[in-house]
Amino acid sequence: MVSRLRWAVVGAGWVARDHMVPALRASERSEVTLVVDRDLAAAGRLAAMLPGAAAAGDVSALAGAGLDAVYVATPNDAHLPVVAAAAAAGLPVLCEKPLAAELSDAERMVELVEAAGVLAATAYDQRWHPAHREVTRLVADGALGTVTAVRIVYGCWLPPEWLPPGDTSGDNWRADPVRAGGGAYLDLAPHGLDLVGALLGEDVSTARTFLQRRVHDYSVDDGAVLVGSTASGVLVSLHVSYNTRDVLPRRRLEVVGTAGQLTAVDTMGQTAGGALTFADGGDGEQREIAFDVTLDPFTAQAAAFEDALLGSASWPFPISRDLALLRLLHDAVDVPSTSSVPSARPEVHA
Repeated sequence: MVSRLRWAVVGAGWVARDHMVPALRASERSEVTLVVDRDLAAAGRLAAMLPGAAAAGDVSALAGAGLDAVYVATPNDAHLPVVAAAAAAGLPVLCEKPLAAELSDAERMVELVEAAGVLAATAYDQRWHPAHREVTRLVADGALGTVTAVRIVYGCWLPPEWLPPGDTSGDNWRADPVRAGGGAYLDLAPHGLDLVGALLGEDVSTARTFLQRRVHDYSVDDGAVLVGSTASGVLVSLHVSYNTRDVLPRRRLEVVGTAGQLTAVDTMGQTAGGALTFADGGDGEQREIAFDVTLDPFTAQAAAFEDALLGSASWPFPISRDLALLRLLHDAVDVPSTSSVPSARPEVHA
């Protein structure tokens, strides 16, 4: 047992800087002691915000650094060498989604962490949003009766020249087919596909996807719709987009059942808040459902991973299951997939 978990953050970009690092800094159980980025200056700038943290330009720095965990937030095509270095050093790893730009890289990553026997997880932060945790609880308690459908809309505006806050590089890698592996579909649909399983306790097992290249002048898709079903027959639709203006309604989750419907608005994303309502299937009356509007999903995710590292709770989402969902996501683009996705009701930790 250690007094504080020592983390390395690999990838000093927007998501790490503005979301995961603040979550770790807010924790009394963790500290970031190493920042790694191939742009050493970027690593240094982020490390300078963290008392006592060192900066490095290569993942070889992970070995012998006295670490307890590694968080990976590089562009998608660079995930594999980081996870390989972490596995070789015997370090647990929390890797941003999707696991890799190429499915073969993701498969290799899972082989490496399983052979090393280290805890490895995909950073699907939406699993941990307090509103989504409340939906999970209500579904498990039977408040919706027989669940019949899950509908998710998750969109944003991401033109070719888009850059995240604070980035002046001019490099929008999320629209690069090599580094990202795809566009809106591979970036946003994994969140929805994962979230369905977290909410229902069973994953989508059959799916078909339609890609859209309609608005932005780049070679990746700027929109997609996935339609699918769970093994028990819950129908699922995920509409994701890079072509929805940010001022428009663009983030909505609906879980429909025979006894009622839950609707979450503006909960999909990196920040706290949003709204959750329940519509009664008997009289149609609607009421607001309370949840912690101050807790962001990255902070909740960090706490859950800390619990697993410290042995106070198990991690409820096996990396093999995440890989199966990524494979389903790839298969769905061409033909409906009939492969079975391993699933179990996720454990819920406080």
